[in-house]
Amino acid sequence: MGGWSARHRWTAVGSWLLFVVLALVIGSMAGRVDLTDREEVPGEFGQAVAILDDAGLNDGPAGEMVLVQAAGGSLKATDPAFRAVVGEVVAAVEGTGEVTSVESPYDVGAISEDGRSALVRFDMRGDPQTAPDRVEPVVDAVGGVQDKHKDLKVEQFGAASSEKVFNDAFGSDFQRAEYSALPVALGILLIAFGALVAALLPVLLAMTAFLATTGLVAVVSHAVHMSDTANSVMLLVGLAVGVDYCLFYLRREREEREAGHDAQTALRIAAATSGRAVLVSGVTVIVAMAGMLFTGIGDFKAMGLATMMVVAVAMFGSVTVLPALLSLLGERVEKGRIPFLRRRGKGTGGESRVWRAILFLRRRGKGTGGESRVWRAILGAVLRRPVVAAAVAGGALVALAVPAVGLNTANLTLSQELGDGLPIVRAYEDINKAFPGGPDPAQVVVKASDITSPEVRQAIDAFSRAAVAEGASPGPVETELHEKEGVAVLKVPLAGGTDEEKAEASLKVLRDEVRPGTLGEVAGLTAPIGGSTAASMDFTDKIGDSVPPVFAFVVAFAFLLMLLSFRSLTIAITSIVLNLLSVGAAYGILTIVFQHGWGAGLVGAEGVGAIVAWLPLFLFVILFGLSMDYHVFVVSRIREARMRGLTTQGAIRHGITTTAGVVTSAAVIMVAVFAIFGTLSMQSMKQMGVGLAAAVLIDATVIRGVLLPAVMALLGERNWYLPKWLGWLPDMTHDEAGVAPAPVRQATAPAPVEPSGVGR
Repeated sequence: MGGWSARHRWTAVGSWLLFVVLALVIGSMAGRVDLTDREEVPGEFGQAVAILDDAGLNDGPAGEMVLVQAAGGSLKATDPAFRAVVGEVVAAVEGTGEVTSVESPYDVGAISEDGRSALVRFDMRGDPQTAPDRVEPVVDAVGGVQDKHKDLKVEQFGAASSEKVFNDAFGSDFQRAEYSALPVALGILLIAFGALVAALLPVLLAMTAFLATTGLVAVVSHAVHMSDTANSVMLLVGLAVGVDYCLFYLRREREEREAGHDAQTALRIAAATSGRAVLVSGVTVIVAMAGMLFTGIGDFKAMGLATMMVVAVAMFGSVTVLPALLSLLGERVEKGRIPFLRRRGKGTGGESRVWRAILFLRRRGKGTGGESRVWRAILGAVLRRPVVAAAVAGGALVALAVPAVGLNTANLTLSQELGDGLPIVRAYEDINKAFPGGPDPAQVVVKASDITSPEVRQAIDAFSRAAVAEGASPGPVETELHEKEGVAVLKVPLAGGTDEEKAEASLKVLRDEVRPGTLGEVAGLTAPIGGSTAASMDFTDKIGDSVPPVFAFVVAFAFLLMLLSFRSLTIAITSIVLNLLSVGAAYGILTIVFQHGWGAGLVGAEGVGAIVAWLPLFLFVILFGLSMDYHVFVVSRIREARMRGLTTQGAIRHGITTTAGVVTSAAVIMVAVFAIFGTLSMQSMKQMGVGLAAAVLIDATVIRGVLLPAVMALLGERNWYLPKWLGWLPDMTHDEAGVAPAPVRQATAPAPVEPSGVGR
């Protein structure tokens, strides 16, 4: 691939640009199809949504409510002054022209038990999907009434107003992260290379890969529906792997040129070594991302497919258009040098003086092949005492992972996710206290062939009475009958309100105790129970059920890929163990910070007390894939040196020190980009950012710099062990010795040997 692209460089570059443009145009024409509610959450929630969708009842108006509450004193809802304020609220919302079906609390009895609170209910006009975009005038009108009556609470909450707040927070968070990621990556690359052209190449490759995949995803979405979340994760992963792959390739090509090879030979060596590592790494990442398809959850399937596609496109671009561009540019890749960031001379692998100073990676003299002083010193200590190094590094990672044993996952409440400082969150809490379960009731969707039959009506009445009698609901239970559609919708306030644990316990009582003895007695009747609490519980249960198959799939296939790629049982096993240690340490850090609150103030995460339910599985898949990037690159370099005749310890020393610069550069970019998410307002985004950044940092330093060389040094020649009974496996290794690699210095060079089990 690399040789063909270098010989047909204009064809390769033109074909890539044509591919990106065509993908975008076709994707734009096809349009993206997004997930529906029934696809996003499985279980009874999805069944309830499906019944309402099929009956055309999910297109009903977006409901809103306004709480009018006496903050203190003896004022009651029946007092004239209180009634006057309620009248002002009704007039204010009606005056916007955006609402319909306004209900006065005095007409429908929406007065709290203590007589100090009243609810004004109404619906937004028009399409409920666009209601969040039109609700602002109504919110402003209610705010105007509150401004005139400071002695009362006048607060609004509902489907449209809460969706608007959530969309604003979610949208602005991701937008800020997306807009920040590219400048951050480019800035770090500028410092690393000290030249504009060299810095732009990784970013351009990553972005063109992302743009092309955006078009392809739009086409695929007609078969597997997508989401905004999948698109954002696709950008995150695409930027990470695109920059990584380009760095691996570019760094090796620069290194071979500086070693004295001509341009074509340097490209051939880069293609045969770093190019091969890119392919192995890319396939491993794709396999890891494929684990998301086993969850059965729409958003995870969308994220999995989108990230698999962007990794495949970035990988393909790295081994085709990148060598063509390098062949075209030649020494011009150093164009646009920034004076104070200029390179320090040969042997630096293209790294700038400032970058090497920042990372303490300056050369230690001639003939080191770009090896770093600090990593040589660290590695020297590790290889002298591998037992101590392995015990200390491994013990530290295990200690970090131990808190994850008590990891508590939950779907974060509105106050946990957005904090209790937002008006919409305070309104939700106040309404729930005055009318327990009222703002967030369970929805029992009853479907029968004859919804008006006496048997069905009696069962519905019995369910409503039993729900209150069994303590699952404080009541009242509202029933909406849709005779034409054959559907009845029961809105059941849940005992427990905003207390998620108690609300879920109430939901279980409804499902497991109340329903079987009432609605369950009617033949042919179905009655799934939905609502936001049901969605949260069903989602968490599905995530829990997905962990074993996803874990088994990712680990098994990653093991098989490592076994085939390096033809070593030992390398395959240690790869899996080291990656699991990295993921476990990331889980432990998440638990310490977000669950136990140690250092939570530094990231604005006080009082969360739980890890968002989807994050552990998401992190496992993403981190397992991204960790393999570094692992494959480093171990490939070690194997390459071993194939050239170095001892195992000499190969370890050469492989770690010569890859330290590029691995550190790639890790700094990834940590910086992921850390951006740790600064966002939503707690789920903070947790994702902190988890990813911590794991990548640990992986690039403790794992690759200390634990990997220590373990390989202890294993010695057993690193290359392949049992005879596995000799039938296809040989996917590559003979790097056949491409005239740059000379490697070693104090005592043994005669070239063929490592046991390592195929040529």
